[in-house]
Amino acid sequence: MIFKDRVCLVTGGARGIGREIALAFAKAGSDIALCDVNPEALGAAKKDIEALGRKAETFVVDVTNLSQVEDMVNKTLDKFQKIDILINNAGITRDALIVRMSEQDFDSVIAVNLKGTFNCTKAVSKVMMKQRYGKIVSIASIIGMMGNAGQANYAASKAGVIGITKSVAKELASRNVNVNAIAPGFIETDMTAKLPENVKAQMLSLIPLNRFGKASDVAELAMFLASDASSYITGQVIKIDGGMVM
Repeated sequence: MIFKDRVCLVTGGARGIGREIALAFAKAGSDIALCDVNPEALGAAKKDIEALGRKAETFVVDVTNLSQVEDMVNKTLDKFQKIDILINNAGITRDALIVRMSEQDFDSVIAVNLKGTFNCTKAVSKVMMKQRYGKIVSIASIIGMMGNAGQANYAASKAGVIGITKSVAKELASRNVNVNAIAPGFIETDMTAKLPENVKAQMLSLIPLNRFGKASDVAELAMFLASDASSYITGQVIKIDGGMVM
């Protein structure tokens, strides 16, 4: 897929799935705006994107803060004059059983994963409506569809992302803006690498394809949903989980 002269904004884009998505779009010809809370990782990601011959702009942004998000969007427009693609990827986990989960851990996960998606979608929607073109892809999770013990906060946040996706898709369809979500299953990242081996083995036993996904798998799907090949797809949640949830 070719994204020459496109501008892609990726939240949580310095590491993991977000970084893989940003690099994939850069390799395909897109200029990239990245935000994250880790300035060192952002700097490294910027160098990698520029090494591919593309322009990159980075922002240290707390996506739970609407004014910071709006400032990032305005500065991205100053730099690139447009935003064609938004990838809502920023997310955190704070796992615990419901009886042990603190109010702070519940609130922080909802704030980053759900309110962050709302803030970024709200800010970029105004731009895309004016352009009469845009692609918004939010990273949800199969946990938001099936639930998981110890992840009530994460499941609630990702279920909310799915709800926002469907609602905003209906609001923006008349302006030629497609809004979809990706629901990854078990993807190999630094976060999942820290899980105990017995937990990994248990997860693997639930996956018909008998392997874990890679960040590049998610990036390829994100590129499809951001391409003109998906112009008749909106309001959908596409699972990428090796068949774990059917």
